[in-house]
Amino acid sequence: MSLTEWVAAIASALGVWLAGRRMLSGWVVTVVASGLYGVVFARARLYADTALQVVFALTALYGLWCWWRGGRHASARRLPVVRPAPFVLWRDGAVAGACGLLLAWALRQWSDDAVPLADAMLSAYSILGQVWTARRFRACWLLWIGVDALYTALFVERALYVTATLYAGFVLLAVWGWRQWGDDAPEDAKNRNE
Repeated sequence: MSLTEWVAAIASALGVWLAGRRMLSGWVVTVVASGLYGVVFARARLYADTALQVVFALTALYGLWCWWRGGRHASARRLPVVRPAPFVLWRDGAVAGACGLLLAWALRQWSDDAVPLADAMLSAYSILGQVWTARRFRACWLLWIGVDALYTALFVERALYVTATLYAGFVLLAVWGWRQWGDDAPEDAKNRNE
């Protein structure tokens, strides 16, 4: 357990908590946490998760932009939650699954990734979770509950105990985020095809 892992864990938890509160600063904290976790995962030979941190940093910048833009037009103090059509959720989930399988194949072919299928699938669904969070889909929190629970087991297996504890905490934060985001999606956004 390195100091880098500890700082990354604290920054990550703070970023998720701020996102649950719908605060723009959560995205900035996520960029920092992603850089730190890139180092941690590279040392643990979790290459898809290392690359995922770059994607997280980029999607955090996208989230910052989306939330900033949405905040300028929102009349309420908190940004509104969007409820997309079910088709959008199923489509996005299928695309993430296909990308995960393709990434797993690539990791098996060209790397010594310790657990290529788990690493790839969890990475693909994490990207989807990040995009859904940026787009303020309440369903992001349900996805995060599943992904973070599976990541907890993966990180225990890789002896990343601080990170495993963090991800167990992420499960609780995702439950909290689900409740915080409530069912306050505006009527005009509920059936929008995003």
